[in-house]
Amino acid sequence: MKKITESPSPYHHLEQQPTQDLLRYMNKEDRSVPEAIAKIIPSIASFVDHIIHKMKNGGRLFYIGAGTSGRLGILDASECPPTFGVPEDWVIGIMAGGDPAIRKAVERAEDSPTQAWKDLNSHYINIQDVVIGIAASGSTPYVVNGLKECQHHGITTGCITCNPGSPLSEYADFPVEAIVGPEFVTGSTRLKAGTAQKLILNMISTTVMIGLGRVIDNRMVDMKLTNDKLIDRGTKMVMNSTNLDYATAKALLIEHDSVRKAIDFFRLKNPTA
Repeated sequence: MKKITESPSPYHHLEQQPTQDLLRYMNKEDRSVPEAIAKIIPSIASFVDHIIHKMKNGGRLFYIGAGTSGRLGILDASECPPTFGVPEDWVIGIMAGGDPAIRKAVERAEDSPTQAWKDLNSHYINIQDVVIGIAASGSTPYVVNGLKECQHHGITTGCITCNPGSPLSEYADFPVEAIVGPEFVTGSTRLKAGTAQKLILNMISTTVMIGLGRVIDNRMVDMKLTNDKLIDRGTKMVMNSTNLDYATAKALLIEHDSVRKAIDFFRLKNPTA
């Protein structure tokens, strides 16, 4: 398999280039990422529809990855509960090397052919669930073998990779291949490949949560009210839906600790409002 992600950068002698030129070159490369993703939206859409179906029937969404890819999965998973008010175990990020690898590289963790399945089993993975393997190269043993085991056990699999026809895609029921080309610094997939993975994860988790009813109109009505900024945002959502003044809307929001519940309570008490 030819790894486009490992192909030589088209830019040379970077150490001799002025700072502004380096930044312009990187910006030029970054602009190609959304274009690459636009080409594969139909593939992402069919995968999202399947995830929504599985989760409506009690399934969970798992991300598995290593290095940058693993960290991006954990980041996306960790943001779902506060943003959409879902339980902590609805979207779960797992990475090679475990939690210590979030901050520091764990030597050879991504080379294990068996650990991903063990990590998934610690969460009692089952056929109701969906597992997305994230690997820019599409060849990371931890991720590839994790998906292979999932398929063997009848668990729905998908992947996000930046190489076509990779071993990872072979074991993905729903392969998502964002071909963004060689990196600005040869092989540094934390750049364009990482950006592509982040954008696709945003797309998947957000549209899944919309499909699960966690967004009304364009508002995060189930977000957790964990700080003053979010209480203020929630208050304005309540105001917009009820025509209450700020102080009354805020008091109602704090009483119910939920935008959705505050609005529902108001409408229950004021059916003609």
